[in-house]
Amino acid sequence: MPESFGLVFVIVLMALIFDFINGFHDTANAVATSIATGALSPRRAIIWASVLNFLGAVLFTGVAHTIGAEIADPAQLENGLPVIMAALMSAVTWNLFTWYLGIPSSSSHALIGSLAGAAAAAAGWETVNKAGLWHIIQALIISPLLAMATGFFIMSLCKRLIPPSSAAKADHYFRKLQVITAFFQAFSHGTNDAQKTMGVITFALVAAGLQPDCRTIPLWVKITAALAMAAGTSVGGWRIIYTVSQRITRLRPPNAFSADLSSAGIIITATLLHLPVSTTHVISSSVVGAGISGGVNAVNWQTVRSMICAWLVTLPVSFISGTIIYRLLSAFMEYI
Repeated sequence: MPESFGLVFVIVLMALIFDFINGFHDTANAVATSIATGALSPRRAIIWASVLNFLGAVLFTGVAHTIGAEIADPAQLENGLPVIMAALMSAVTWNLFTWYLGIPSSSSHALIGSLAGAAAAAAGWETVNKAGLWHIIQALIISPLLAMATGFFIMSLCKRLIPPSSAAKADHYFRKLQVITAFFQAFSHGTNDAQKTMGVITFALVAAGLQPDCRTIPLWVKITAALAMAAGTSVGGWRIIYTVSQRITRLRPPNAFSADLSSAGIIITATLLHLPVSTTHVISSSVVGAGISGGVNAVNWQTVRSMICAWLVTLPVSFISGTIIYRLLSAFMEYI
């Protein structure tokens, strides 16, 4: 049992590191559009994003239950703790790699793929809850498409309501409205993204026999995960902020308002349905949808192609990486 406690401590620490990296990796999700249009200064945007990420994280737990129980049953995994450690190592590596390249890839895809791969390596593919995993993957695939369509619809509606002669005046009012939608965006981000770390930590507690199941998320898990996410957000992922705010489309206040409202609404809906979605994919897709409303040429398709390539490879690469790291870690633990 002392060895188990030590391993759980290391896993909790790694999970919080993942959460911190997730915070600065995904800061662009909450602040890029408001910074691009000047609705909020970079400093103010990141401070508010940190606070609202924290509030969103501590108020919801449904996504944590999904991550903790629907990919694999921790109580049935003999080597549950090494599985989680391998998954976290894999996800952190991918997040840092894509952050360095400035690609807004999905931390959710990285974590879910890595966890499924490590569990399959530990006890065979039959250990993975394929129905639960497919349910999660469906949400991850459908949510960006809905975000793009909603962003396009809201922006098209805004254009119909704004006469061309009033464009400059409309920018002024939309910039003020965007402060509200940016705050909603940051809050919704916290309700979904930090939950994944809570689910992983709870998975570890169940695997170690420290609690019976994943239905209860301990208060200390909620608070530490929320703090780690908020701290990471406060650092600011400037490489990805630049990509989302400058390299997808030219953002004006109406576009940014439409993208924020679309993505925040979809993320909070997914949270209420206990579905983990990629906030990165949802927000980037909303920006693309709002941009397309101005014409196909209004979007930088080279940047979009790079993002889609990263999205497509994240799940399979993370699955393979989780498998390999688990086998290496298992061999190392046997050796020592």
